[in-house]
Amino acid sequence: MAIPSMIDAPDPLDLDADIESVPIPEILPVVPIRGFVLFPYTIVPLAVGRQSSVNAVNEAYSGSGLLLLLAQKDDTLESPTLEDLFDVGCVGQVMRMVKLPDGTLSALVQGLGRVRVDYLSGPEPFLEARVSPLPEPDLEPLPPRLEATVRSIRDGLEKVVALGRQTSPEVMLIAAGLEDPLRLADLVSANLGLKTIDAQAVLETVDGRKRLELVHRLVEKETALLEMQNEIASRVRGELDHSQREYFLRQQLRTIQKELGETDDLEQEIEELRLKADGARIPETARKEIDKQLRRLGTMHQESAESSVVRTWLDWVVGLPWSNLSTDDLDLEKARAVLDQDHFGLDKVKERIIEILAVRRLKPDGRSPILCFVGPPGVGKTSLGRSIAQALGRRFVRHSLGGVRDEGEIRGHRRTYVGAMPGRIVQGLSQAGTANPVFMLDEVDKLGADVRGDPSSALLEVLDPEQNHAFRDHYLGLDVDLSRVLFITTANVTDTIQPAFLDRMEIIRLSGYTEEEKLVIAQRHLVPRSLEETGLDDPAPRFTSAALKLLIAGYTMEAGLRNLQQKISAVCRKLAVGVASGKNGVRSITPTMVERLLGPRPFTSEDRLAEAGIGVATGLAYTTFGGDVLLIEALALPGKGNLKLTGSLGDVMKESASAALSRARAHAEALGVKPEWFDTHDIHVHVPEGAVPKDGPSAGVTMLTAILSVAAGRPVRHDLAMTGEITLRGDVLAVGGIKAKVLAALRAGITEILLPRRNQRDLVDLPASARKKATFIFADTADDVLKAALVDEKEV
Repeated sequence: MAIPSMIDAPDPLDLDADIESVPIPEILPVVPIRGFVLFPYTIVPLAVGRQSSVNAVNEAYSGSGLLLLLAQKDDTLESPTLEDLFDVGCVGQVMRMVKLPDGTLSALVQGLGRVRVDYLSGPEPFLEARVSPLPEPDLEPLPPRLEATVRSIRDGLEKVVALGRQTSPEVMLIAAGLEDPLRLADLVSANLGLKTIDAQAVLETVDGRKRLELVHRLVEKETALLEMQNEIASRVRGELDHSQREYFLRQQLRTIQKELGETDDLEQEIEELRLKADGARIPETARKEIDKQLRRLGTMHQESAESSVVRTWLDWVVGLPWSNLSTDDLDLEKARAVLDQDHFGLDKVKERIIEILAVRRLKPDGRSPILCFVGPPGVGKTSLGRSIAQALGRRFVRHSLGGVRDEGEIRGHRRTYVGAMPGRIVQGLSQAGTANPVFMLDEVDKLGADVRGDPSSALLEVLDPEQNHAFRDHYLGLDVDLSRVLFITTANVTDTIQPAFLDRMEIIRLSGYTEEEKLVIAQRHLVPRSLEETGLDDPAPRFTSAALKLLIAGYTMEAGLRNLQQKISAVCRKLAVGVASGKNGVRSITPTMVERLLGPRPFTSEDRLAEAGIGVATGLAYTTFGGDVLLIEALALPGKGNLKLTGSLGDVMKESASAALSRARAHAEALGVKPEWFDTHDIHVHVPEGAVPKDGPSAGVTMLTAILSVAAGRPVRHDLAMTGEITLRGDVLAVGGIKAKVLAALRAGITEILLPRRNQRDLVDLPASARKKATFIFADTADDVLKAALVDEKEV
């Protein structure tokens, strides 16, 4: 292989050499070259190292002294094949050759003329080619357009040299005095530093006009590139000069400040951060990163944007409670007293909290469970979290996740974004000031997801005891230990929670309160709070038990206490208006006064069915607001056996209605209904309050009862509420939300309740007062349901 040796540009032309008269043999030895192209009338030094090329040079030097130099298509190839060489090259004459001790050669070669390869053979002992000379065209006389092109080429060469291209002065002298335009084009091409593919294009262009135009374009391109390169270099040089000047001035300023006894604000801030980090017992990995960022901050301009980002990051990291732990209060009796003082009832929840304290007392380094309180609004899920924190003696932090759609809200945003901040988990730890707070994540059933990620998936790491010891926040870029945090989540329902997320939590259901429990809670907590908030606490009026019962049964219809609190506050505000107007304060609040202040009661026990009716059955449902009573109506119309459903029913409820109709047709004959009756009648099933969406399988038995009541003409008991899923075989399957449904029936004044027999085990969760009030009928099959629900014709 041959490459240029010693110098980057070819030697200048030898104008006195009469190379045109040198005859070119038909067969020539070939030397492949890479990285450059030899042009006629130029002299280049070659370093020849490959054995076949050494053989070719020796052959030429011992004979006519002529050889063919062909450029490689790929400069990276060490052993090019015949296909890797261009088929147009330049014949060169070996002017001088020196053999080196290592067996290689150094030669000086002058270009003679262009040739085209007709045939190539080799490669041993060297490549040989049969060639045909490519004659130079005669452009005389030169047209004005080409004359202008030649001048542009000559001026372009001077401009390229002025912009920094290294070219020997001899070349510039020769170019200035060269009259032949094609020789000028070759000279310029040889000294522009062109890519091999561009230089080869010039060499292969025989047509004189086209060659001049091509060289002109290449000169213009090279000029533009050099101008751009110089502009970039000038701009960078200016920036460096400015930065160096600023650095020296700052160093002088620091020296002056030291002499005057003053300190730099940035240095003082860095020292304060370093001292704060020293006292924070930060893990080694995090401390290394802090020290690294402190060193970076010390080299930055105080007002630069990057220094602001680094300072904010350091403030967050140093301010985290890495090892600051609060001491748990593990006195079980004291914890019971705190929970009983803040909450009435909820015995199952309190028992689970005492279990956590007991385990923590026996195994202090044990993992904290992940509790999830599920229940309708207003049952005390959030206040239970505060009570747990108070019982444990820990800080309490709460973050609501309702409507959160960005994964960055949990994991934090990367520092590359403008306004990036840590996620809510790290923010909560910083807010608590301890590494083991009680951390409540509210409304996890209302998390969203969009193109910015799925927050539920991000929470999998937070709430997994196997992973959260090394939770990585994207903003911090460091591992944070969450294993000592007691996480508590809340939700109204579990249907919308991702299954993998739900699997990591221990579900504790809070279905609601009975009227007796609400009365005690109102007397102990709600009334004193409302009196204090409205300024009626001195002297405070007294709510009679009858007045509170009226508020509970007549003005609210809920599983929780939120509406009850609002109604009590409304009464207190109206009393406050009278006191603020100078009237005498009221001593006792009675039911009559409640109705006078709040108006007619919106709910009465008469809202349920007053008497048994055909085609109307009372069902029980479980919603996000707790249990509810639903009236399901059925009507038979002349038709062809079609089923029409209205009332904003969901897909599951529609399928349950279809199953109920099929079961009704199979059971109709037992009630004296002819099978062909269903072929001549359409059934319309409607669930009132059509604006409220409804779904679920638990209305199956209620729909079956309403349909068969219409078909058989038998009324349905008005004092019986029912729930259960029906199958095509007539079996009654268990459903969920039994406690909430039973409490809803009792709130509506219905005491007889029909349940699937498999739900009998769920009655242990009911308060004793509810079990005492209610009468339960358990059904295994559709026959059991119809016997209990349909009124015998003799009784009508």
